[in-house]
Amino acid sequence: MLRRSLPRRSEARRLLIGTLLSAIGRGLTLPFLFIYLTDVRGLTDTRAGLVIGWYGAVTLALSPLGGTLIDRFGARRVVVPCLLIEAVGTGSLGLVHSTGSALLVMTVVAIGSSAIWSGQNTILASLTDDDERQRVFGLNFALLNLGIGIGGMTSGAIIDTGRPATFQVIYLLDAISYLMPALILLTLPGVGHRLGQRRSGDEPSPGGYLTVLRDRPFRRLVIFGLVLTTCGYAQIEVGFAAYAVRVAEVNPRVVAWALAANTVMIVLAQLLVIRRIEGRSRTAALAVVGAVFATAWLVLGAAGLVSTESALVAALCVVACSAIFGFGETMLSPVMPALTNALATDELRGRYNAMSSMIFGVSGVIGPVTAGPLIGAANGMVWVAVVVGGCLVASLVALSLRRLLTAEQDGRVTTGSTSPEPAPAHA
Repeated sequence: MLRRSLPRRSEARRLLIGTLLSAIGRGLTLPFLFIYLTDVRGLTDTRAGLVIGWYGAVTLALSPLGGTLIDRFGARRVVVPCLLIEAVGTGSLGLVHSTGSALLVMTVVAIGSSAIWSGQNTILASLTDDDERQRVFGLNFALLNLGIGIGGMTSGAIIDTGRPATFQVIYLLDAISYLMPALILLTLPGVGHRLGQRRSGDEPSPGGYLTVLRDRPFRRLVIFGLVLTTCGYAQIEVGFAAYAVRVAEVNPRVVAWALAANTVMIVLAQLLVIRRIEGRSRTAALAVVGAVFATAWLVLGAAGLVSTESALVAALCVVACSAIFGFGETMLSPVMPALTNALATDELRGRYNAMSSMIFGVSGVIGPVTAGPLIGAANGMVWVAVVVGGCLVASLVALSLRRLLTAEQDGRVTTGSTSPEPAPAHA
């Protein structure tokens, strides 16, 4: 299954290696930003949530520009500088000491990350054929989470809230990891250039974001993504960690082991899930994702209810929540980008992927800002009810999308490869 999921072109395989290396650094810091800002640097829960929300707001504001630049100049000229900026910003997180410095550093991080995801997806889509794209995106996500899991397990054994230097070390290592995909991309001079053909002055423009937004199926996909990520991914850094530590009263290291369980689930299940969903409805898979995420949050809610009676059961529920969430991710990760690029044209592929990444920017603003107050209400039960309900609403939106897609776009028709032999990269 692994061999079948690998992309045909060697350039794409090397980019996947870059994904794994950078993800290890990301895993060192991913679950601990909220804890670092509050328990180590002394920010209040509200201020820490606003800092993380500010990161999402800046990313959201700059993502459209990133998509435009990718379409105009090529993803390569955008992604490499962004990776370098991200490295500088992430390394500087270890030096923050106040709300103001945290906001400044998170602004730098947001500038760097605003176009990385959309640019890398655009490059990967340009190096794969329609019949392999869903499998490759799934493998990319599996490698991403394998790296995050390795990093999370490593940092869980290193960090100590009483020793700020331990956090400074992991942020420095995270910064170094962002240089790896940049170096790999620099060794591939024929990859990541402009996809659309240059047009003469009398030829009509391929359009811009208004053209993308007029695409009704993609618009519905964006709505689904906004609801799901706001009640799903956006809750991991703040909602999940805060509920587990404050309400379920588990040790912060349990959060690290929960991410490890998430990784184990993804690594063990991703290739099998890719094989099972191939040739099946993508919208049905997205609907199942919403139901799985809702189940995960219900299990986490149970951890808060049993924490006073059994700390072990509460910890097991926290870990189980993360594992169940990971199973849902194995379906979402190949389907969402594959469907996005099935709807996109080469001339606007950067903008389509930018819009898709903006989903995480919007949810990155809403999630952190709302999680703190909701967890503080009714011992966290209000937060659990909101995120569970939101995930189920996302499932309904996904089901309504099916009638707007062709069978091929919905993945119910498998197309043959348009280039069975690896094509040479175009300079």
